[in-house]
Formats: sequence, C-alpha cells, structure tokens
Amino acid sequence: MTDYSTEVLLDIAKRAALKAGAAVLEIYDSGDYESYAKADESPVTSADYHANEIIMDMLRTETPDIPIMSEETKQGTLADRAHWQRYWLIDPIDGTQEFIARSGDFAVNIALIENNMPKIGVIFWPPGQSLYYASKGKGAYKESPEGTERISVRKLDKPEDSVVIIAISRRQSREKVFSRMSAKRVYQTLPLGSCSLKACFIAEGKADVFMRLGVTGEWDTGASQCIVTEAGGKILAADFEPLTYNQRNSVENPDFVVLGDQRVDWRDIVQYH
Repeated sequence: MTDYSTEVLLDIAKRAALKAGAAVLEIYDSGDYESYAKADESPVTSADYHANEIIMDMLRTETPDIPIMSEETKQGTLADRAHWQRYWLIDPIDGTQEFIARSGDFAVNIALIENNMPKIGVIFWPPGQSLYYASKGKGAYKESPEGTERISVRKLDKPEDSVVIIAISRRQSREKVFSRMSAKRVYQTLPLGSCSLKACFIAEGKADVFMRLGVTGEWDTGASQCIVTEAGGKILAADFEPLTYNQRNSVENPDFVVLGDQRVDWRDIVQYH
C-alpha cells in the first residue's frame, strides 16, 4: 500500500469535495435533475449519482490502492471488507431530502477511515460556501469566503445550568426530541437539515447537542466524527457507546448523539432510554 501522508490525503479529500459540491450546486440552482426512491423508500437524485461519480473518479485516480465505500454503491459483505486497514467513506449528498425541498441544508461528506476509526473528515456545504475539515490530532477548521479559521465547540459559561442549544431537524418532531431531553435544563433550538451540517454547527460553536433517531449509515457520521472530535466534542451512539466502522455486516448506524462541551454531564441531559 502506498504510504500517502495525511496532508496529501486531506488535500485530495478537500479537492474532491469542492469539485463535487460545485457540480451539485450548479444542478441545484438549475433545478435540472431527476428524483428516485431507493428500495428503503429514501430519496436519491441524479445529482447524488453525479457527485458520487466525480468523487469516486478522483479518489480512484489519485489513491488507486485505497478502497472506497459510498452510500451510492454496493457495500459488499463484511468478509469482503474485513481486510481494509484504511478506506474512503463518502456520502455524495448528505441531506438529499433537503436538496429536493430546496432548503439549502445539504453537504458533501468525505472521510478516511483507518483502523476502523475516522482519521480525516471533510464536509463541504455548497450553498454556504463553507468547507469544514479535520485530521486526527491536527484540529478542526472552516474555510469560507471570510477566510480560514480553527473551530471549536462552544464552552458553556456554567456547564451545570447554561441554556443548551439543540440542533434539530427541520422534519423531526420537536416533541420527540424534547421527550429525550432532561426537563431540568433550559433549551433553545436551531433548525437545520442534514446530519453533517448539524455536527459542523456544533463543531464551530453554534449549537451544543444533536440527537439523531432513525436510520443512518456510517457515511453519515465518519467525516462529522473526525471534525467534531478535533473541535473538542464527541459523537457517540445514543446509549453513549462508541460508534463502529466496518466492523459489522450492516453499515447502518445506531441512533447517535453529537455532543459539544465535554465539561457538561451529557448523560444527565440526553435521556435516550
């Protein structure tokens, strides 16, 4: 296996995300795309497939010996994947439903998984022209028209009783979310679309917590987990167990939570049971 440096791999992932994101934004602005329903009835569009092709082509050209797992390709069985020491994990458009609904809350996700943990994470938000990225041990960053900045989770003035900002789906029941949160705290909500954008907003300090209830894939959390962790937060299964990558036949995630300030006793706030 070629010994690529982390810096080279991060640069490849950033360029792939930007190229795919630009193509997706052009399609989004034109409105010229087709929508389909997958076997599980989740939506997919010709824009997802086009972005997937762009990313796959670039990764295969520049890192031909690194396997790729994508939401829009067949994942194979665990036996097929078990020998992968590192691989690319991509979601060409996270938030396809938001893309179709024209909320602007969709993103391109690219992660590099090494030894079953995210090592590189890149998330590009085309309508916001914002590129979030991180590599293990190097911090988390955001590039936008305003420049490049290192980002970190919001530090609550009083971790034990400050107002907690919940990133919440535009299409998820508020009652369902609040039923899982302790009544002992005061909350504000920040409505957003895709899972990865909620995670990025927590990473840059605009929200504190997000709970995802429902079916997602490992590609929905790989890039986010690297970015949030490097920003000082965590992504865990909703029962506070670690998420796993490429260790089960199924590539579906359990319900999960994105957590900001680690001084907060999140187990006392997020009541999953």
